[in-house]
Amino acid sequence: MIIDGRKRENIKIGLFVEIVQKPHQRSGELTKGVVAKILTKSIQHPYGIKVQLESGLVGRVKNVIV
Repeated sequence: MIIDGRKRENIKIGLFVEIVQKPHQRSGELTKGVVAKILTKSIQHPYGIKVQLESGLVGRVKNVIV
């Protein structure tokens, strides 16, 4: 099951997600990882909620994988 990553309520620390990093926005290349920090303060964002993964990478959530 895949959950929309544009709403902050769908993102929790510890979830497995797919993000797109800033340099990969044009190509749409996704990176998988576990959420360590939620960086976006607003309740939603049209391009995805910005998070930092446990690996230290930062990007916007495209999919939450459950």
